[in-house]
Amino acid sequence: MITHDGRRFVEGLLFLILFCLTIPAANWLTSHLGTTCIPDGPCLIPVAPGLLAPSGVLVAGAALVLRDLVQRRFGVGISVCAIVMGAAISGLLAPASLVVASATAFLVSEFADFAIYTPLARRHFVTAVVVSGLIGLVVDSALFLWFAFGSLEFLGGLIIGKTWTILLSIPLMIWLKKRDERLGLVAV
Repeated sequence: MITHDGRRFVEGLLFLILFCLTIPAANWLTSHLGTTCIPDGPCLIPVAPGLLAPSGVLVAGAALVLRDLVQRRFGVGISVCAIVMGAAISGLLAPASLVVASATAFLVSEFADFAIYTPLARRHFVTAVVVSGLIGLVVDSALFLWFAFGSLEFLGGLIIGKTWTILLSIPLMIWLKKRDERLGLVAV
């Protein structure tokens, strides 16, 4: 039988690995895969009727949720290290045209998410994930578009697409909270 510490470590490690992979995956998707690809611009996917967003949108939205889960399992210190590590990975692996945009947007938005999630998480975990994610996604979207493409043309699409990811995470967050309570697994 796995101990609480063992479960916390395994789940935290899984969340950390997924978190670190989200931004390279989002950058690759934005540069290579979409229903439409703009020359010297992003590849796009529809996120709502008549609304397009860079194709990495859903994966980038997942980063905000995964960072919260890393913090839930490993605590504030590892969470801050994960943000810095994610920005570094983003900077190292992003296409040249996206390096500054990706790393800057990632770093600032994840710290915005962190600043909101941290004080709310102990008493209102699901609310903390949703509210911090919504704030983080707006910051991430605006900074990424401005630095990458010098335009906020796809801001609405990015906000809608990342909001879908946050909303889709709610059932998982509710389940995780209830399961943790049932097992007596306390957030770090």
